[in-house]
Parts: sequence; structure tokens; C-alpha cells
Amino acid sequence: MDPSVVIALGLLLCMSCLLLILSWKKGYGRGKLPPGPVPLPIIGNILQLDLKNIPESLCMLAKEYGPVFTLQLGFERVVVLHGYQAVKEALIDHGDKFADRALKPLFELVSKGLGIIVSNGERWKQVRRFSLMTLRNFGMGKKSIEERVQEEAKYLVEELKKTKGLPCDPTFILGCAPCNVICSIIFQKHFDYKDQKFLFLMKLLNENVKILSSPWIQVYNSFPSLVHYLPGSHHKAIKNINLVYEFILEEVKEHQSTLDSSNPRDFIDCFLMKMEQVQCEQQEKQQPQSEFTIENLVHTASDLFAAGTETTSTTLRYGLLLLLKHPEITGKVHEEIDRVIGQNRSPCMEDRSKMPYTNAVIYEIQRYIDLVPTNLPHAVSEDVQFREYIIPKGTTIIPVLSSVLYDDEEFPNPDKFDPRHFLDESGKFKKSDYFMPFSAGKRICAGESLARMELFLFFTTILQNFSLKSIIDPKDINTSPIYSGFTKIPPSYELCFLPYKNM
Repeated sequence: MDPSVVIALGLLLCMSCLLLILSWKKGYGRGKLPPGPVPLPIIGNILQLDLKNIPESLCMLAKEYGPVFTLQLGFERVVVLHGYQAVKEALIDHGDKFADRALKPLFELVSKGLGIIVSNGERWKQVRRFSLMTLRNFGMGKKSIEERVQEEAKYLVEELKKTKGLPCDPTFILGCAPCNVICSIIFQKHFDYKDQKFLFLMKLLNENVKILSSPWIQVYNSFPSLVHYLPGSHHKAIKNINLVYEFILEEVKEHQSTLDSSNPRDFIDCFLMKMEQVQCEQQEKQQPQSEFTIENLVHTASDLFAAGTETTSTTLRYGLLLLLKHPEITGKVHEEIDRVIGQNRSPCMEDRSKMPYTNAVIYEIQRYIDLVPTNLPHAVSEDVQFREYIIPKGTTIIPVLSSVLYDDEEFPNPDKFDPRHFLDESGKFKKSDYFMPFSAGKRICAGESLARMELFLFFTTILQNFSLKSIIDPKDINTSPIYSGFTKIPPSYELCFLPYKNM
């Protein structure tokens, strides 16, 4: 055998043994972890997961190991929570202890623990508190933001009319609407749907959601030190994220040059004003390093921008696909819109309470598509006794939201798209504690109220103005996601937006 091959194999063996020892020492003597499958050296339990459908793999393992079990993914121990009771007990009943965010290697590399999505501790508390207060001040949950969404819905309708009823892929058009709403809050800007910079940003976001949901990213996050220098889609994701940061930084610099503290225009202005206030307090009282910095502003604005765009746009896109698949359901929504709203005014949030069927359809879309099936990973902030187990501080927690949204006792025939899951026997809308598409507890989505408003107003405005026509037989429409990782990605499709005629 070639001596160089022998040396390479020897080095590989030594490295494997070293990594195995480090992995073993990391968890040795720390807590009584839940049961789980026996891990293989180095790779752990990764071969027991279908990387194209991790949620389904976790649900299968839960049948064998119970609602709380442990996996070894590369060099990281992970505790999985399956089912409503386990998820609720952790995220709500013990919310403070399960509120940390697990820093996955790719996110840690690009975010540096900044922003609102992946930060922890006092930084997270300060930035989230400030962000929620500022978003409310700019109308989130109020009439003023409703008027912005209604206005954007009109722009959306005009763009859809330009398709002239011809087949089109709705991906970018549906992405532009929620993106413009969040842009109006962060930058006080409205982009034309054909603006090249705007379309480029939409392309970056769309690409990254697909990359972050791919099997390769799970491999990267499990073995970052081994695959970081290998070619792969993680390099594209990092480049895309940095390009978004560059765009945000340009906006921040522009805002700095035009800031009027007596008249804040948007989120960036408010953050810059907070920075000035904190800097003055630091000089007077010699306070510790502030969390309100330019770098943290860029990451926080980027988090709000991405989260406020992609989740809503993907839900809209997936929802229209389901409505194409089920024309009988779409017809009932049309009937309710005709009866409650008619054709002479725009839909408003007051209509929602009078439209139980439409509301149930939107809830069922969110339940059925199960957009973020394994949630964003949590971590415990201290050693935690959970049931009969001891989970060591820093352990990654995966709450499987799929297991809640697809609970077969709460939602009979959960694999069937059926609005009756959210209707009582008299046809009135019924809520469910199992409805957790926005997660639950301390880390629940900060933009939940805005997303709910957008989904109702965009869906009803589209269906008030258009009939949806599939280019293939509805029976042949495939609604299975092409990826089921970080998020579920719907398949590409085309449809026709035909002018709706009230019969």
C-alpha cells in the first residue's frame, strides 16, 4: 500500500478517536439524559434520520423511545420533545429554562449571536423587548398597520391582473407583498414589484430558505469542523446572508445621515435613537457595554426582514396550491366572501369574526403545511430536571411541532386537508391549544399578530378578485414538500388568476 495512503488513514483514525473521546467527555457525568438509540462513533445517530424528511424520522423514533428522547447528531447531544404534552411542558410550563436558542454552527458563523432570532441571555431580552415595543409603536396589531396591509393587498391584486389570466409561477409576486409590509416598518420604503434590487433580495431569501432546508445543511451543522472547507451549498447560504447584511447596512448609513430624533420614521431610526440614549447613559453612569450597536441593528433588522417575508410568503404560496387542489373548499370561501364582504370594499380584520369558514381554512393551511416542523432549536439555560431526567445546561432541544399540529386525537385524520378541524358542529370557528405554527412560550414568533393579519387580508383579497385555475387536473396536483428540514418547501407550480365573477 502507498505509504501516503497509510499515513492518511492513520491520521483519519487518530482524528476519529480524538473526536470520539471529546464527544464522550462532553456529556460524561452530566445529568441523566432521556433514552435514545445507541449512537455510532463520530456520526452518532445521523444514519437513523432521513435527512430529506427529518420530522418524520423523529416521529418514528418517538414511537420506540417515547415523547422525550436523546439523539447524538455528530458531536452534539440533542433532546427531542414529541407530542403536545412534552412540548407544552417545556416551552410553556418551564418556559424560562427552555428559552435559550441553540446556536447551530452555520447560524453562529454568520450571526455571531446577534439579532433577535439566535441571541441569548440579557442581549436577547433587551433586543426582543425593544423590538416588540417599537413594532407596536409602528402599528403592529393596530389599525394603522392594517391599513398598510390593505394597501399592499391592492398592489398585489394589480400585479396579479398583469398576468392577464395566463399561467404564472406566483413565488416572487406573493413574496413581494409581505416583504413590502415589513420594509415599510423597518426602512419606511415601498418597492415596485419589478425593482431589480427588490427582486434580487427576494431571490436571496428564497434561495436561502431552500438551502437551509436541504439535507446538506444538517450534515454541515453536525460536522462543521470537517466540512466547512469542503464545497457545498453552505458557502452559498453564507454569501447570501452577508449580501442581505450589506443591503441593511447601506440603509442604516442612509438613516444615520438623515435622522431626525424628533420624528422617527421607522424601526432603524428608533434603534439609532436608542443607541444615542444608551451611549449618553453609559458616559454618565459608566454602565457596561450596550447591546445597542450598529452591528446588532444590522442583524436585528435582517432577522425581522427575513422572518417577516419568507414565512408569510411561503404560507401564501403553499395555501394557494392547496386551494387549487381542493376547488370545493375554494368555492365555499368565495361564497363567504360574497356574503360578508361583497365586491365594493376591501376586506378588513373586522370581517374575520363573521367569516368562520375562511378563518378555519387559513388555520388549516397553517396546520397542514406545518411550515417549521422541528421549530428553531432551543437550548436549556441551566441544568433542568424534566420529568425523571436531568438535562444539562446548554443541551439542544428540538420541539417537534409536527407532532402537535398532526395530533390525531385533536385533529382527526390529520393527513387530510380539512377546515372542519377548526369548526364546531354548528359551523362556528373553534380555537385549539394544539395550533402552534408560530411556536409557543418565550420564543414565540415576535411577528405573530402581523402574520395572522397578512394571511387573512391577502388570502381574502386575492379570492375576492380572482378565481384560481390549475393548469392540470386538481386530482393530479402534488402538495408534498420538496424539502422537509428547517422549513417545508412547497413544490413549484403554475396557476392562472382569472377575474372573479360573482354568480
